[in-house]
Amino acid sequence: MLVQINSIDTVGDKIDRIILIDNIDTLTNNNISDNELQFIKEADVKKSKLFHFNNFDFQTFVCFIKKDAVSHIVKEEFRKQGASILGQLNSFKLENVIIEDYSSSNYGLYFAEGIALTAYKFDKYKTDKEEDKTLSNIFLFNKDISPADIDLMNISIEATYWGRNLLNEPQSTLDAQTITQEFKLMSEIAGFKLEVFNLSKIESLKMGGLLAVNQGSVIPPSFSILEWKPENAINKKPYIFVGKGVVYDTGGVNIKTGDFMTNMHMDMGGAAAASSALYAVAKAQLPVHVVAIIPATDNRPGQNAYTPGDIITMHSGKTVEVLNTDAEGRLILADALSYAKNYNPEMVIDLATLTGAAARAIGKYGVVAMKNEEANINLLNESSNNVYERLVEFPMWDEYDEMIKSDVADLKNLGGAEGGAITAGKFLQHFVDYPWVHLDIAGPAMLSANDSYRTKGGSGVGTRLLFDFIQNIAKKKN
Repeated sequence: MLVQINSIDTVGDKIDRIILIDNIDTLTNNNISDNELQFIKEADVKKSKLFHFNNFDFQTFVCFIKKDAVSHIVKEEFRKQGASILGQLNSFKLENVIIEDYSSSNYGLYFAEGIALTAYKFDKYKTDKEEDKTLSNIFLFNKDISPADIDLMNISIEATYWGRNLLNEPQSTLDAQTITQEFKLMSEIAGFKLEVFNLSKIESLKMGGLLAVNQGSVIPPSFSILEWKPENAINKKPYIFVGKGVVYDTGGVNIKTGDFMTNMHMDMGGAAAASSALYAVAKAQLPVHVVAIIPATDNRPGQNAYTPGDIITMHSGKTVEVLNTDAEGRLILADALSYAKNYNPEMVIDLATLTGAAARAIGKYGVVAMKNEEANINLLNESSNNVYERLVEFPMWDEYDEMIKSDVADLKNLGGAEGGAITAGKFLQHFVDYPWVHLDIAGPAMLSANDSYRTKGGSGVGTRLLFDFIQNIAKKKN
């Protein structure tokens, strides 16, 4: 269930509440009883960050948040503390709770965000769903946090839920065609324009990468364009998100072995992030022209599947020698990046669960980023810290180009055993002529266990990052 955050101006007595403080002197017997206040003062707050008082008719939680850190780390501490308390709230079957934020940083909204993101569940296919009451509403008491900020946070959380749902949906119900129906529903709710290219249109555009990967499938590919272009847009040239939409990746003829095929219905994490972020931008009616481009297909070793040794002519006209059919994501992204040139974009950001090399390099705690010289990522870095989806920039040195040169075509779709995340990025660079950033989200996109407010399964990484980035642009230009 989506948890809603609301604003309140006053707080009553004998209610379920969470009190946020970073200084014990902030607490008075106006907030809690004399006995509770005395208990906290005698406790070691360095060892215990959370105090719980069960008053039978109502519950009181007092949470200490450290403040001796840079702001984005403090925000993350608030989120994680919020995530950690949800289980206790649900154990008392609380449907509503008040957060009283008396911290000096005024970051109670991030505490609420942590609770709301942790509350996500993907249980639509369970026949024995839990019927217990769970949290539905958070009421935030902090006069320094505006209703507009709360509205934006609710949209961000809702969009993240959308992204997670897309990731967690099995390929049996979410394929390259049915995903476009999800985009249609999103467009109807948020008010953005949607255009979907069918097979004949994709063929007419000579998108050789997308068509090659799709050859082994019985389901045609799709190429979706989601566009939010408000009349009051502050940018003349659009920002574009390109999301890899491989709805299931078997590896193709180079089939994945062992458990490497596990969770490959989530190989469309880039598509989930790009579409849900644009949904958020449109629903928030931000004055920024944004486009999301999503090529979608599955990758299977079917009767007519593409094979190692094939030479593909891409949408751009460049030719690519296929060395490995499991390096398919870069092929469909390359066609989309090439198509993006038609928009003369301000900047293009692609997102993809592209390489195991990226996941092995930095794990689940960050996003591998690469860019060309034209791209300025200062604002994107600000946003990455703000939402704690941190970027680790990898080099794009010219020497890596030597690893993807082909003897029989312009490029080959796989480099050597080393630098795999970088050579994948270098491959994509050959299809852009505009400011461009590549985000490899392979590490944090799919989680085998809960990581605080990042839930098991599809984490929704990238959605909050891109939404915050566009908000950042709107603020800076205003």
